[in-house]
Amino acid sequence: MGRKLGIDYGLTRTGIAITDLLGITAQGLETINNNGSDKVILRRLAEIVEEYEVDTFVIGNPINMNGTESERSKQTDEFIHKLKSRFNTIPVIKIDERLTTVEAHKTMNYLNINNHKKRGIVDTIAAVYILEGYINKK
Repeated sequence: MGRKLGIDYGLTRTGIAITDLLGITAQGLETINNNGSDKVILRRLAEIVEEYEVDTFVIGNPINMNGTESERSKQTDEFIHKLKSRFNTIPVIKIDERLTTVEAHKTMNYLNINNHKKRGIVDTIAAVYILEGYINKK
């Protein structure tokens, strides 16, 4: 059984989280600074997939609070298409990510993480919340 990989996709930064071998817990792995390049993300994901034997991608769907599609969700769908093309044997599961970034900021505020460090880890923490949401629904 492979690991699940959580993705908080963004045009500038993309947070990555991974499950343990049993698929019970999620840990933050890294934030990919992609600066608008999906190729950078896909290249790094290829390395992660090989290293961690990933068998499922779980990506957050940034829909609006009223449940409608946002501009970011359209961009995420475009990335999912690229992800499926590059990794055609690995399923991609899209889940609601509303408020994951808000929760990530709350967590960092609670832990007194300074603003400079927040930028580097908020997306990774959001990816953990996305992956935990998937694990908890199973």
